Amino acid sequence: MPADVNAAPVPLHLARVEGGAPSSGTWPPGPLVRSLVLVAVVAVLTSGVLSAWLVSRASGQEMLQRLTSHDGDEVELVARMLASKIEQNQRVLSMLADGLDPDVLASGMQLRAWLEQNQPAARLFDAIAILPASGAPGMRLHAGRALVPDGQDGAERAVVRQVRASGKPAVSGPIGATPAQAYVLLAMPVFGPGGAVTAVVTGALRVQAQSLLPPSLALPVRSQSRVMVFTRDGVILSHPRRERVLGQARDEPGLDAVLARQDSAALLSAPGAVTLQGGYVVSWADVALPQWVVARVSDTQVLLGPLVAAQQRAWWIAGWAIAAIGLAAALALWWLMRPLAQLRRRARAVLEGGQVARAAWQPPQGPRADDEVGDVVQVFARLVELRRQQQRGNDALQEQLRAVLDHAPLGIALTRGEQIELVSLQACRLLGYTPAQLLGRNLLRLVAEPPGVGNVIDAVRGDFASHGSFNGELPLMHQDGTIFWARVRGEPLHAGDPLRGVVWTLEDGTAERETRLQQDWERWHDPLTGLPNRAALERRLQVLLAERADRGPPARAAHDAGGVLLYLDVDHFTVINEVAGHNAGDDVLRHLARLLESEVRQMGWAARLGGDEFAVVLPGASVARATVVADKLRAAVAAWQPTYHERSFTIGLSIGLVPLVPGEGDAAAVLATADMACYAAKRAGRDRVEVREVARPGGESA
Repeated sequence: MPADVNAAPVPLHLARVEGGAPSSGTWPPGPLVRSLVLVAVVAVLTSGVLSAWLVSRASGQEMLQRLTSHDGDEVELVARMLASKIEQNQRVLSMLADGLDPDVLASGMQLRAWLEQNQPAARLFDAIAILPASGAPGMRLHAGRALVPDGQDGAERAVVRQVRASGKPAVSGPIGATPAQAYVLLAMPVFGPGGAVTAVVTGALRVQAQSLLPPSLALPVRSQSRVMVFTRDGVILSHPRRERVLGQARDEPGLDAVLARQDSAALLSAPGAVTLQGGYVVSWADVALPQWVVARVSDTQVLLGPLVAAQQRAWWIAGWAIAAIGLAAALALWWLMRPLAQLRRRARAVLEGGQVARAAWQPPQGPRADDEVGDVVQVFARLVELRRQQQRGNDALQEQLRAVLDHAPLGIALTRGEQIELVSLQACRLLGYTPAQLLGRNLLRLVAEPPGVGNVIDAVRGDFASHGSFNGELPLMHQDGTIFWARVRGEPLHAGDPLRGVVWTLEDGTAERETRLQQDWERWHDPLTGLPNRAALERRLQVLLAERADRGPPARAAHDAGGVLLYLDVDHFTVINEVAGHNAGDDVLRHLARLLESEVRQMGWAARLGGDEFAVVLPGASVARATVVADKLRAAVAAWQPTYHERSFTIGLSIGLVPLVPGEGDAAAVLATADMACYAAKRAGRDRVEVREVARPGGESA
């Protein structure tokens, strides 16, 4: 019964499957629900982890920026205080230089007395020396005693010469062989009345003395953090480890990368500069007058240790929060998708459960009944109803088909992949089996191979490969073990693909085969095709004409139904013989004979005249009816493309048609006229039908 697509909407329910109870559970969920839940969980986890990572990274960078900024400010402050200390010491030396007059410089006794008189100011230095420009020995005050200096270090002389030449104050680099002896020298020029440098006042400050770097200038002590002072040449003046004093700053971890740069001189002159090098935070500031650098080197991991610990705690908290949110999202999504999961289970039950009954289910339970899932349920319910209607129609068709198969006089079988899927009662009677015994069996395994016949199964498959169908005789095995011959025809449901389905017809041909085995059979039949030969055709045709003549002269209007002779010649047959060989040509002739027999069996008979020429006699057929049959034969042969050696060939039929008029002409005249009509069809272009009438005595055509 066809479905009415314009009917009212089906109520919101799903059909129950016969033979099974409905399943209302929703676990396990379907692949779509699982995928959506997985996508939601992955999205929550990914967004949470990414957000936490971005916050952690931003907070780490901000914390590091604050620490480096703080370090830069501290180092800048120390550099300014150190520069102020140096400037203060230089002012003391300047006051001493301003108090010297030429008379004091000229007398050693007065110079000694003058130094002893200015001891309070000299206490700021470890030693003070006054060196006249005239080359006089001068005087040195050390530990409260004024003495004539016994000599100068080469570095001291270089500083003195620099001050005399430039007339400007100077601060030396570190002088001394060991850290304990190391000192720096501050030198101040003394100007005479003419503006010339008359002497140089020097003050020595030990590097390790508080007078140069007092504790008030030290930065707060931090683990894995080093504060140091070094010259532009890289000689260390102050270091937390005393043994590193007078060492090279380029050997310090963190500073090595800074000092190795080509622009290190310009980089170190930038006040308060901060950089990150090799896992260290390096901040420095320039002390301009002595051209020293104050630097602080800190381990980045130690600096960020508290932040890392805090971030780890935050990561644990964020992880638990993300997991809880992901689980909540998965549960919420699963709850929202319950109707879809129920719909899937019911759809699978309908698809797998067979026929659909009239009983119904209520709509799937869920948060909403009018959402997208509800619409899908409506569509599915309509499809179930249509399937129910289609099932009823299919049941009716199956009953009709079964009735046809039960009453068909021919044996009929339907195979798919050579397996029997449908069989008629007549076929079961021929083979001696019940329908249940034949269903599912391989039809070709019922073919026997008697001695001397050859490989019959391969021949059947070869016919399907060459001609696309099979038409011939097969020895079949009865259930009781006996062999009988049957006329079998197999036509594929889909052209060129017999594995997708073949319809077989079977007829008992034992009597016909026994007739052929009689001695007289070979006289009247063609040995290649099994069709009657030319002699048999002429004899039977003459008998037919005589029977028509005995009935009396027919009316002219009625002789059209007296019968027709078709004379057939195969077009392009020589191509097959020349290209594929004579065996292929013989195979084509045999197959063509079976085709002609099957097409005209119900209304006439066929014969082979010789070579590639055949004849078909249609007793009682009119010219119009015979023309239709001739066109049908011609179309069937044109559609058939035999294949040999992986090459397909195209053939056709040129047909001469002659009506059989009783009392007018004999069999030889009819055949000659038909031959001429066939020749005319070939001359007119082949693959066509030409009609001729037998000439009457006196030259007039019938």
